[in-house]
Amino acid sequence: MQGPVLGIIGGTGLTQLANLEVSRRQVVRTPFGEPSGALTFGSIRGREVVFLARHGYGHTIAPHMVNYRANLWALHAEGVRRVVSVASVGGIAPGLGPGVIAVPHQIIDYTWGRKSTFFEGPDRPVTHIDFTHPYDASLRQSILRAATDVGEKAVPEGVYAAMQGPRLETAAEIDRLDRDGCTMVGMTGMPEAALARELDLAYAAIAVVANHAAGRGTSRDSIRLDDIHAALQEAMARVRSILERLVEHHADS
Repeated sequence: MQGPVLGIIGGTGLTQLANLEVSRRQVVRTPFGEPSGALTFGSIRGREVVFLARHGYGHTIAPHMVNYRANLWALHAEGVRRVVSVASVGGIAPGLGPGVIAVPHQIIDYTWGRKSTFFEGPDRPVTHIDFTHPYDASLRQSILRAATDVGEKAVPEGVYAAMQGPRLETAAEIDRLDRDGCTMVGMTGMPEAALARELDLAYAAIAVVANHAAGRGTSRDSIRLDDIHAALQEAMARVRSILERLVEHHADS
């Protein structure tokens, strides 16, 4: 591939890109084990991209079991320099109802026990990264511009709470996250964002609200999992339109 390659990591609801013209699939070996699946190389409107399904192409890998290190390493090894994560979230803030698309600008990590750095082991020096702003500002703006171009009113910021999963949260946990300043909740934002920073990858996320978070809105008494599937199915079609335009911006930049 010529020039820097755009990588797309698909989460729940986006295990494949229907608008991706596949050219090849490649299994990439890494020092950190197996990625979630083979990398899918192809093009969208003639622009080359690499796609990886975070939970596997059969959606069989739970959030806390994803090999985030292998995933990011594999993308980097194949020439990817900018990564867009697509992830489903629960909406905590009042304006984040099912079907809303948001581009978070901050993240709070509540996960535990996950392999969260490439710099560990007796032969690796302790390495610190600046993580003041966890998402790449330029890539975030490109996503927002692409959304505007296709008529989507994406929420331009948000604070993503990364929870351990795979269970959904209690209403009390969501109240706590709200007090902490979180506006949305998911399970895969960390350590993915930090690992991308360690590899010097520009990284940003498209968050798709699948449901009101526990205790909020239509989820006040319980979360209907069937409704989540329906919301994601509709919203991901709009996300694909954003990605198409984003790929064009990327190729022209």
